[in-house]
Amino acid sequence: MARVITYGTFDLLHYGHIRLLERAKQLGDYLIVGVTSEDFDRRRGKINTHQSLMERMAAVRALGIADEIIVEEYVGQKIDDIKRYDIDIFTVGSDWTGQFDYLKEYCTVIYLPRTEGVSSSDIRAQGADISVSTTDSSGIWKKFANECEYVNGVRTTDNRDECKAIYVTSLPDKHYEDIRQALLEDKHVICESPIATKAEHVKELFALARNKGLVLMDGIKPAYSTAYSRLLVLLKSGAIGEVVSVDAVCTSLSDLSNSEGEIEGRWNSMCAWGPTALLPVFQILGTGYKCKHIVSRYIDEEKTFDGFTKIDFEYENAVASIKVAKAAKSEGSLVVTGTKGYVYVPAPWWKMDYFEIRYENAADNKRFFYQLDGEGIRYEIVAFSKMIETGKDFSNISEDVSVAIAQTIEDCILHT
Repeated sequence: MARVITYGTFDLLHYGHIRLLERAKQLGDYLIVGVTSEDFDRRRGKINTHQSLMERMAAVRALGIADEIIVEEYVGQKIDDIKRYDIDIFTVGSDWTGQFDYLKEYCTVIYLPRTEGVSSSDIRAQGADISVSTTDSSGIWKKFANECEYVNGVRTTDNRDECKAIYVTSLPDKHYEDIRQALLEDKHVICESPIATKAEHVKELFALARNKGLVLMDGIKPAYSTAYSRLLVLLKSGAIGEVVSVDAVCTSLSDLSNSEGEIEGRWNSMCAWGPTALLPVFQILGTGYKCKHIVSRYIDEEKTFDGFTKIDFEYENAVASIKVAKAAKSEGSLVVTGTKGYVYVPAPWWKMDYFEIRYENAADNKRFFYQLDGEGIRYEIVAFSKMIETGKDFSNISEDVSVAIAQTIEDCILHT
């Protein structure tokens, strides 16, 4: 009995997919179909699959062509699968011609003709035409624009009148007015966090977006990385027992003054790093802390620019601490302490692609590795575009967390 295996994303299953699977089945007696996971597919270029892994597997299963369906999750798995399932023939579409010749050492490799004129990428692109403009052409915008090249159906434009969405990258004290104006113009908005420097303004903007049927998304990049999402799931599953402490540090050193030695702008330490450092605190322990203690070191006489800020939070059964700085340097790690073990994410934790769970017995320690593309911006854009297209909530940051971040920044300003 000849055993055949093939792989694919199979997003938005179409006639081309069906024809390929039918031809693959004709090559032998037993067909195994590997459906690529979101994590693995991200390493292959376009990442905005419209359907979840479970939905894509169900669609392939419903065809009744595959005898067995597996998940492709890591580099090198094809060789492992060929050995594990005693495969005779490996086959994929002709658009991959030559790229899997290395598998000929293990089985027969056949490249099947592709059905012309049909592709998931084209279908996705036809379903979305999201043009994004910005409030400020800064380095942040340039990174965002570069990452849009990897997402089907999303493009950038300098013409604010023709755009469907606005990326707010202006100074924090201008966010409220910029977002409000964009929403009044019926534009969807993604904002470089914080959404505003006052909690009431954040609530008002979210309410305005809801009333107008628009998307308002808080742009904190780590929230969209695979590693961070998996970390939250593991913590909820009790991997380290009950969480008793969260400690997050975000610092950077840069030239903060202009040629006259004056402090430029209002991207102080709390506005620049506060949302990122606060994210794991509020998403792991919640926003219902009992009290907090703020200590800041300012680098201007007006005390508007904190070069360093430390905030300690007290919860009912836990504590948390953040340190943020643009005029001081520290180890930018994230540590989550639990009753059975702890999570350690090395610096810079906000570009998380790896973390460890450590226990009393070091032999029980576990390491987790994940792909991170575009510092998380790419995944953020995908979530934003899906929200616009479908009207569903794909944001990884809840409104109450955005409000709590703004409230903390507001309290820091009042603290001065």
